[in-house]
Amino acid sequence: MTAPVTGTQLVPLSIDAEIAALARRHRAAGGVGMQVLNIIGGKAENLLERLPDRVKERLEGSTAKALELALKAASESRRAVPDQKGWLNTALATAMGAAGGAGGLPTALAELPVTVTVLLRAIQGIAAEYGFDPEMPEIKRECLSVFASAGPLAADDGADLGFLATRVTLTGATVHGLIGKIAPRLSLALGQKLAAQTVPILGAAAGAATNYAYTSYYQQMAHVQFGLLRLSEQTGRPREELVAALQEKLSLRG
Repeated sequence: MTAPVTGTQLVPLSIDAEIAALARRHRAAGGVGMQVLNIIGGKAENLLERLPDRVKERLEGSTAKALELALKAASESRRAVPDQKGWLNTALATAMGAAGGAGGLPTALAELPVTVTVLLRAIQGIAAEYGFDPEMPEIKRECLSVFASAGPLAADDGADLGFLATRVTLTGATVHGLIGKIAPRLSLALGQKLAAQTVPILGAAAGAATNYAYTSYYQQMAHVQFGLLRLSEQTGRPREELVAALQEKLSLRG
C-alpha cells in the first residue's frame, strides 16, 4: 500500500478543479520544448536523422541501462543528500547539458546516464512532496512510469496518460520488464536530446536548453502522475476514471 496522505485528505475537494490544475501542468510541460526547437532552428522529427546509425542502433539499450543505473543511484543518493527544490534540479541539469553539448556527441553520450539519474531523483523528490515514500516498490514503479510520457519535443495530446492507469507491482523480478516497456519511448526522446546537443556551434547552448526543457518537462509530468495518485486516494475514485477525466480536459484545449 502507498504511504497515507495526511492533512489535506480531510479537506473537501473539487475534483474538476484539481483535474483542471493538472491539465494546466500537463500543457505547460511541453511548452518549453518549442523554445529549444527555436534555438536549434530545426524540427523535432528531423533531429534523430543527425545521429550516426551506430548510435541510433544502440540507443534503446543504452537508455535501458541508464534507467537501471539511475534507479539504483537515485535511491542511494536520497540516503545521503536531501531532496532539492525543482529550480535547483533544473539548474543542475542545465549546467550538465551545457557541458555535455560542448564536446559534441562523445560528451553528450557520457552525460546521458547522469542526466537520467538527476531526472529520476527529481521525480522521487516530487513523489515525497505528495506524501509518498519513493523507497516503496509501487512508488518506484510510479517514478519510472513518468518516463513513459512522450518528452518535451514530441507532439502529445495526452494519449500517453493511458500508461499511468496500468498496475504493475515493481519487484526485482519485474523491474527489467518495466524498464523494457519504458526504454523504447524514452530512447526516442533522449535521441532527440542527443541530436540537439550535436548541433554545430550551438552544442553547449542546445545542451543547456534541452536539459532545461527535459528537467522542466519530467518534473511537471511527475506532478501530474502523483497529483492523480493522491487525488485518487483522497476521493476514493479509481485512477483510471481520473486519467480519463484529465484526457477529456486536455482534448478541450483551444
